[in-house]
Amino acid sequence: MSLTTRIREYRIRDHMSQEELAQRVGVRRETIGNLENGKYNPSLKLAMDIAQVFGCKVEDLFFFT
Repeated sequence: MSLTTRIREYRIRDHMSQEELAQRVGVRRETIGNLENGKYNPSLKLAMDIAQVFGCKVEDLFFFT
């Protein structure tokens, strides 16, 4: 089982760069890129912060496949 994310889909939908999202949640741009590419699993706080930026639930962004 692996963690899959829809961050890129939400970010593109909202016309947001990786850098902008990173600034809004207090991480480096590389962290957002690693999340989108499945190289890094977020902490619960980071997952919740990202969901808050997009106005959705954590379960809408992250799920197991």
